[in-house]
Amino acid sequence: MAATTLNAKGEKVGNYSAGIAVQKTFIHILCVFLSILSILPFWIMIVNATRSSAEIQNSLTLIPSDQFAHNLEILLKNSQGSFDIFKSMLNSLIISTSSTVLGLYSSCLAAYALVVYRFKLRSAMYTFIVAIMMIPTQVSTVGFINLMYSFNMIDTFWPLILPAIAAPATVFFMRQYIQGALPLEIVEASRIDGCTEFGTFNKIALPIMLPAVATQGIFAFVTSWNNMYMPSLIINSIDKKTLPIVVQNLSSNRYQTEYGVVYCGLTLTVLPMLIVYIFLSKYIIEGVALGSVKE
Repeated sequence: MAATTLNAKGEKVGNYSAGIAVQKTFIHILCVFLSILSILPFWIMIVNATRSSAEIQNSLTLIPSDQFAHNLEILLKNSQGSFDIFKSMLNSLIISTSSTVLGLYSSCLAAYALVVYRFKLRSAMYTFIVAIMMIPTQVSTVGFINLMYSFNMIDTFWPLILPAIAAPATVFFMRQYIQGALPLEIVEASRIDGCTEFGTFNKIALPIMLPAVATQGIFAFVTSWNNMYMPSLIINSIDKKTLPIVVQNLSSNRYQTEYGVVYCGLTLTVLPMLIVYIFLSKYIIEGVALGSVKE
């Protein structure tokens, strides 16, 4: 029998501690299981990139093979005609990086203004921003394409970068974060010291918002990197194709039997996102936790 002691209220301290230990153990086991379940698809994709088509069709394994160099050679050799996978990766990197930087900075400015400045239409503007989040992108596609035609921006990167300036979801998240993490007294003290409004935002508010900026930066970059719907409507030139469109071409009739080549292309597609996540992942929990707290 487990030894138990009674506290001042007559509660059994030993049994309570044992129950807490069992709960913690169960939570740890569950977290490990969910982590393995999340990583497993990526690992299978990487392993299949190192295997031949025959090996992929015959069995499923978690042990890498030695065919990655061969698959990569076929991918690079056949990509010189209809597409260039590294050129498309560069295109996606330009679009994703530009849209992420512009979207984050403009969203932080909008959220900062909604929290710091007091004006009559502040609540109405915030309600309008939240309402825009409910409108699907597909609803405005036809009008957006016609607008881009009138501006002669079809087959350019601008229609994929400039709309990122208006990011309602990012504004909503940043506003919630600022309300809990940015004391307005610091802003007032900065103004008294003679700092300009943009100086206060760039030198004081923005560094405080860094965890939330990093968190939203991951989401914005991944969303832009994986976007295939709008680039397929805007981009026509082969040398301007983005990586998701090229990956879709890998699944065409030309590569149906080359499963190893397809997985190799998918691995190259996911690799930049994994790098971004590894460098910025430490901010996710901090950003989400602080963003949900309001003083």
